[in-house]
Amino acid sequence: MSKFPRRIFFRKAGWGIFTISFLTQSPVFARLRRALFPQSVDERVFFTTGYKISEVTDSTAMVWTRLCRQEHPNPIRHEREEKVFRHPIDFDENQPVAQMDGGVESGPGFVRVKAYAGADKIVSPWVQVFQRDDFTARIPLEGLKPGTTYRIELIGKPNVNGSVTVAEANFTTSPLPESTVPILVTTSTCQYFWSFDDPDRGFKTYDSMRRLNPDFFIQTGDYVYYDKPGPLAKGLEKARHKWRAMDGWQSIKDLYKHVPIYMLKDDHDLLKDDAHPQSSPYGELSYLEGLKLWYENVPIVGKPYRTFRKGKDLQIWLVEGREYRSPNDDPDRVGKSIWGEEQIAWFKRTVEESDATFKLLFTATPVVGPDRDNKKDNHANKVYETEGNWLREYLSKIDHMYVVNGDRHWQYVSKDEETGLIEFGSGPISDCHAQGWDPDDKRPEHRFLRVKGGFLSIQVARENGVPGIRFTHRDVDGNPTHEEYFTKHS
Repeated sequence: MSKFPRRIFFRKAGWGIFTISFLTQSPVFARLRRALFPQSVDERVFFTTGYKISEVTDSTAMVWTRLCRQEHPNPIRHEREEKVFRHPIDFDENQPVAQMDGGVESGPGFVRVKAYAGADKIVSPWVQVFQRDDFTARIPLEGLKPGTTYRIELIGKPNVNGSVTVAEANFTTSPLPESTVPILVTTSTCQYFWSFDDPDRGFKTYDSMRRLNPDFFIQTGDYVYYDKPGPLAKGLEKARHKWRAMDGWQSIKDLYKHVPIYMLKDDHDLLKDDAHPQSSPYGELSYLEGLKLWYENVPIVGKPYRTFRKGKDLQIWLVEGREYRSPNDDPDRVGKSIWGEEQIAWFKRTVEESDATFKLLFTATPVVGPDRDNKKDNHANKVYETEGNWLREYLSKIDHMYVVNGDRHWQYVSKDEETGLIEFGSGPISDCHAQGWDPDDKRPEHRFLRVKGGFLSIQVARENGVPGIRFTHRDVDGNPTHEEYFTKHS
């Protein structure tokens, strides 16, 4: 009688065990198990798409998260084109969303937050998450102490009696307006899922920012791209996939574990290129659905335009450039606006009330530029020239006001020749997303020009008692590429 070789048996048995284990952990098996056993006590939830600690002030914060049904995002299966943006090759736009690269299945459950600082403890109520919001939760924290580091526990469970999953984070509240503590800010823009430059972690820029240990991070728009393939988000389900896949990158999650975030929206993470309230749908995705999705994924309190004080020497303004704008194709005239009357009145009032040494305007689109002649959606373009001229003139008269913008896919510093207003463009998140400007086309208004990716860091500190602000452009690895420094007396 022939004998089955023991080594072959164990090798085959091993592959069988591996296959069974893999299948039981797959999203398809998980959905089948929930359908057959809806009250299964071994069901778990995960914080696979991380969490954001946002809108932090000296006494409040907002914690955002999503409950997920799989512990890790789907693997990256597609190769990419060797050209700008790195579109995926042979991507099937009609495949089930659950099978797409980077995909994460979200699901129902309950979540709460606990915040600790010394003997202080704040515990939120349990919050139930629902499909209508893609199982996301926004949990406010109030009564915090200024300039204080809090340890955070996020606690999730699939049902009232389900297994508990715990994740940890920390953040520091803002200093009081009279405090003179140093502040470090990082900012970036324009990130397409397939423009990643680290296949395991996502984007090098996020890891480089994290190593600087900034006090907070500002993302100035185009966080996702609905109108780029892999998939084209021409419907609600694919648009939600874009957010889950982006937030599933490990480099992004690791930054958000320790660094508060403030976010602006721009056209590509609202609907499509040059979007405004009268825009036609993108496929089946309407402007109002895009707006709903934005607030589903971004924990903003109140109006989308807001200002935050960061000690005695810094105040920031984050303005909204899509919800209130006139259609881009309207003739330029007095009254044609990107910001709208209400926002302009708020901005002027809050700026003129501020006694902060340095003032930073963060905007999703340029104010100074220069920009390409064929563009038509920002204050540096001819189509909004009337409001752009007014805004540059107004800002230039505010002592130590600087503009920091997103949207452009190159790094630059420019000084408006008419008013002297200075603008800093952070550049895109990765080198393979950089394009749109000839690197040899350095114009008189350019103090710095680099058509590559990376980010901008901004340090506010006192040297020998004199307040100063340092703007440092950096490459994706965090190396400085250009620096500008101003003091209270410069």
